[in-house]
Amino acid sequence: MSLKVYRGRTLARSQALQLLFQAEATDSPLERVLEGDFLISKGPLDPYALELCRGAYEHIDRIDCALRAVAKNWDLMRMPGADRNLLRIAVYEMRFLTDEEVSDAIVINEAVELAKAYGTDQSASFVNGVLGKIARSEELPGEDLYQELLAEDRAREEAQAAEAAAKVAAAQATAGVLAEDVDAAEAVEADSVEE
Repeated sequence: MSLKVYRGRTLARSQALQLLFQAEATDSPLERVLEGDFLISKGPLDPYALELCRGAYEHIDRIDCALRAVAKNWDLMRMPGADRNLLRIAVYEMRFLTDEEVSDAIVINEAVELAKAYGTDQSASFVNGVLGKIARSEELPGEDLYQELLAEDRAREEAQAAEAAAKVAAAQATAGVLAEDVDAAEAVEADSVEE
């Protein structure tokens, strides 16, 4: 890893990368990572870093679908973690932020420089290629895949809700039968007492 001193938005992107990487590596929610001791860099956390990591984390499913669509021969989880999270941040910054001061070219250049610092020997060219494809597309790639995943999630949630409703109905039916049995037993007992 590079011992460069980063400043400004480069520092923010570096911090955001560290945060997302740690959240993924420890399988922790981002907010839990933000509460802990997490940064390699000295000083306070840059507000832009927070915006980048929270935004990328919030849109991670949609961003990952875009990455899958563009990097067709790459399984997302087999990419080096630094590359994957750097791409997530850059895609968020290019497609979800509306900061007109930051062009796609600047975001790509910064991502390539961070890939050189944090990634493998091939990371810079890989990150450049993936982000270049996304920059050239008018809309975020992978939207059809994202919509399929949403439909699958909705279907799974509906099936779980139907299963839960069936269990409640079965429990209520069982409770109703038990209540009828209790009423019948009390009636028999009352008849026995009267005789």
